[in-house]
Amino acid sequence: MSRKGYLGLVGVIFILIALLHLLRLVMGWEAVIGGWAVPTWLSVVALILGAYLGFEAFRQSK
Repeated sequence: MSRKGYLGLVGVIFILIALLHLLRLVMGWEAVIGGWAVPTWLSVVALILGAYLGFEAFRQSK
């Protein structure tokens, strides 16, 4: 796989992760991992980080 293709794929994956966290925040979904209720502020951090990493991956693929 070429570098451009790899970065494009990584960008899509990170943007999808960010969108899922946005959906969790908007829809009010509860996330439980191993009996631990994940706080919503953690999804805010993951949303920002995922969107940033996705944007940077797309930018680097150009």
